[in-house]
Amino acid sequence: MDNVGIAVESLDDAILFFQELGLTLEGRAMVEGEWAGRITGLENQQVEIAMMVTPDGHSRLEISRFIRPEVVADHRNAPVNSFGYLRIMFAVTKLDELLPRLQNLGAKLVGEIVQYENLYRLCYIRGPEGILIGLAEQLTAERGLEDL
Repeated sequence: MDNVGIAVESLDDAILFFQELGLTLEGRAMVEGEWAGRITGLENQQVEIAMMVTPDGHSRLEISRFIRPEVVADHRNAPVNSFGYLRIMFAVTKLDELLPRLQNLGAKLVGEIVQYENLYRLCYIRGPEGILIGLAEQLTAERGLEDL
């Protein structure tokens, strides 16, 4: 996988939020013109994007702010059992220390922090603009996902 894309209203707020999760801003640019519209089917689009990279360098998050054409749908507050976009899950450490920092940036806990066996502590939050994000703190390194 190359990247996951999320559309937001405020690129600056989203960048700050994902930096707090440990991602690094790789670059920021305008993507516009006929060539870009041929890819997305949006014709003469103008989109400002920020590419964020995970700490391990293996994954990217493309955050987009559409300027033209106008945004036509809003799925940011859809519950987890909705069709389409579900959530992004981040592996984190020290969940109890991270969560208050994210809440200072506007994050809201969806349910509660739950421990799954002796493997993970998990929760969902609503991040910038209501985007659903999962946080997973691995408790032990002895068992991998193949044991789940």
